[in-house]
Amino acid sequence: MALSLELIVFLPLIAAIVAGLGGRWIGKTAAKVLTTGALFVGAALSWPIFFSYIAGDAQAQVVPVLDWIRSGDLQVEWALRVDSLTAVMLVVVTTVSSLVHLYSWGYMEEDPGQPRFFAYLSLFTFAMLMLVTADSLVQMFFGWEGVGLASYLLIGFWYHKPSANAAALKAFVVNRVGDFGFSLGIFGTFLVFGTVSIPAILAAAPGMAGSTIGFAGMRVDTMTLLCLLLFVGAMGKSAQLGLHTWLPDAMEGPTPVSALIHAATMVTAGVFMVCRLSPMFEVSPVALHVVTYVGAATCFVAATIGTAQNDIKRVIAYSTMSQLGYMFFAAGVGAYGAAMFHLFTHAFFKALLFLGAGSVIHAMHHEQDMRFYGGLRKEIPFTFWVMVVGTLAITGVGVFGVGFAGYHSKDAILESAWASGSVPGEIAFFLGSVAALLTAFYSWRLIFLTFFGEPRWAASEHIQHALHGEHEDPAEEHGDSPSDTHAVPTGTGGYHPHESPLTILVPIGLLALGAAFSGLLFSGVFVSPETAPEYWRGAVAFSEHLAHAAHEAPQWVKLTPTIVMLIGLWIAWRNYIQRPGAASAFVAQFPGLHSFVANKWYFDELFDRIFVRPALWFGRLFWHGGDEGTIDRFGPHGAAYAVGVGNRFTTRLQSGYLYSYALVMLLGLIGAATWAIWWAR
Repeated sequence: MALSLELIVFLPLIAAIVAGLGGRWIGKTAAKVLTTGALFVGAALSWPIFFSYIAGDAQAQVVPVLDWIRSGDLQVEWALRVDSLTAVMLVVVTTVSSLVHLYSWGYMEEDPGQPRFFAYLSLFTFAMLMLVTADSLVQMFFGWEGVGLASYLLIGFWYHKPSANAAALKAFVVNRVGDFGFSLGIFGTFLVFGTVSIPAILAAAPGMAGSTIGFAGMRVDTMTLLCLLLFVGAMGKSAQLGLHTWLPDAMEGPTPVSALIHAATMVTAGVFMVCRLSPMFEVSPVALHVVTYVGAATCFVAATIGTAQNDIKRVIAYSTMSQLGYMFFAAGVGAYGAAMFHLFTHAFFKALLFLGAGSVIHAMHHEQDMRFYGGLRKEIPFTFWVMVVGTLAITGVGVFGVGFAGYHSKDAILESAWASGSVPGEIAFFLGSVAALLTAFYSWRLIFLTFFGEPRWAASEHIQHALHGEHEDPAEEHGDSPSDTHAVPTGTGGYHPHESPLTILVPIGLLALGAAFSGLLFSGVFVSPETAPEYWRGAVAFSEHLAHAAHEAPQWVKLTPTIVMLIGLWIAWRNYIQRPGAASAFVAQFPGLHSFVANKWYFDELFDRIFVRPALWFGRLFWHGGDEGTIDRFGPHGAAYAVGVGNRFTTRLQSGYLYSYALVMLLGLIGAATWAIWWAR
């Protein structure tokens, strides 16, 4: 297993280096083959490791790589840790990433920067693999920052677009805020435990219950402080409410990037970290309550925003944010197995939805606004059916214990929240149920607007470019706006969408299988009170009591997700199929509510007023008043001005007449003699 683990982790790094630095020499085809092949090898090696833990044949082990840091009491070894939790993440990361690589062959075919793009993808995957195999917090931080760097490069891949550069910078800056809290948490953990080794910290954590530590002039509970600081980092990476504003703007990157970030890598890092450090969080009920409340609020707020978005990728982006909220409040109530189960199933159906949306965008000549779609189910039938499978999975369709992926994992989260018996758990159950209704609404709204109704392609500028044979940059995107479909004329405009190539259809077909069957096949592994404890074996703080309570929840609790899902489906069908004008009538009747939701609760505007504008004001104050008005005025600029004035005075003495120079010399001698006589006295 040691050799397999090293190959899984380091093959993407080698491929990224070769493709990134040697792409010009080896060519784009070789770069694609190398990077994609490395990920498929990693996926082929990851699944046997995962199944060995399911079968109970494997034990947790650490593979040493090298001695890394030796500084006083800080001793850090670079080692790869694999256990049942790592095995889940290896499967998720390598499988989705390999399919995203293959998908990118078709989607990025016309882009001139393909070697660079595939190098960035592989670098992203390597950083995430380093994170999930970390045996110490410092090594985890290395992977943590690595995915941040790779996300910056990928979101801003089309760097000639100002919007892409702004989105990449926004993601980088917002994550720096979260990472500052994460780094403080690591510093504090080392201060308290004297080590950054994760197994040593988790073993010693229960002994710190009830202890206090000084922070900001106060005495606070030690484990609560450390867990909350670490959770701030998770909020940034996993786009929880308050540090979530970067995630929708990340859509500026190519669609395969969106799928990789949202399904398998960056946004799941926070959930993984909380589950990995779950024994620490179990010591602090306050920290768990905070995680629950933040996750539940994120779940609800993101779902409301998703109902009013018109950009197909932004709808799916906000659904990612909402589903991450489910994972966090599952962890907050102690259902870490359910949180990881939803992470596992979500990777398949969210990657499917993003890549399926990319297939739609590809067919519609880079048009992303759903108001300009309609009637596509007959034009791109394969994409239509896999998108339906993804929608059935995310909305949790199932009956009598058999259903699509989300039916098993999301229902397990809601049942666990109710079974926790705590006030935060009950609030999370309520908000999660409302979010499930909204999820069903906006997910089926996407399907109905995209694939049903009359074609509305004629109004699209992108389609008009295609009809007139005008070259259009694949990086160009259609801006979204809060208006609804009533203002868009119908008609095809003579354009005929086409199904995507096999390099796009094969990956989404495979992901559709995962979206359909991953929940049914693996529910026993992750959450069953009979078999899950044997699988986890201490990798997370699995509560058998909570698992039994969730399994025995009242029937109305078990039926609630299905009932709200059907309500959301009915509302979407009524407003976009039965009565297509009803949505516009609702917007006209409640313009303020729609504007509030469509503008994302005005979080961006709020942060602009609270943080951005004051920061710019202070920056200009120190720039004009401090740097220019003080330092430059009395420093280099002032000295230069004084020299200039002196030069203008001395030039008047340079008359060229001998008697003028004699007078100056005489005055100099008089001055020197006067000084010498005065000094002698």
